[in-house]
Amino acid sequence: MDQKVLVLNGDYTAITLCSVQKAFVLLFLDKAEMVAKSDHGTMRTISRDYPKPSIIRLQRYVRVPYKGIALSRHNIFKRDHFECQYCGSGKNLTLDHVQPRSRGGESSWTNLLTACARCNHAKGQRTPNEAGLTIRQQPRKPTLTGFLKLSAGTLDQNWHAYLG
Repeated sequence: MDQKVLVLNGDYTAITLCSVQKAFVLLFLDKAEMVAKSDHGTMRTISRDYPKPSIIRLQRYVRVPYKGIALSRHNIFKRDHFECQYCGSGKNLTLDHVQPRSRGGESSWTNLLTACARCNHAKGQRTPNEAGLTIRQQPRKPTLTGFLKLSAGTLDQNWHAYLG
C-alpha cells in the first residue's frame, strides 16, 4: 500500500501527498471528503469495504505558509531525475556548482545541478563553457505542483486537473 493520495486544501489547491492510510483516517474523522476514488481496489475492514481514495479535499481551508521546496541534495537529484546534467549517466552522482564556489558561486537552486563524478572532476574549478560541457537542462527552482509530480512517481489520471 505505497500508493499516494493527493490532498487538496478547502479551495481545491494541491497542498501535499499522503499515504492511503492517512487519507482514510482524515475521511473517517470527517476532516476531509473524497473527491475521486482510486482504481486500485478497496480497503477492507472486518465488516465493510471502503473505496481507496485518489484525491481528498480538506473540509476547512488550512493556511499553509509556503516557504518553498527545501534546498537539499536529495531534492536536487529528484529535480534532475537522478541523471548527470552533462552526460546523462545515473551512476556516482554528486552535486556540482555551475558557477564554482571558488569564483563566488553560491549554493542555490539555480547554481546547483546533478553531475556524475567523472563530469564533475573534468569540469573542476571552471564553468561548463570553459570546460567544454553543455548543460542538458538549466537548473531552476521547482514549483510546488511540479515537485508533487516528481514526488509521486506515477501520476494518477485524476490528478491532472489539479496538478496541471
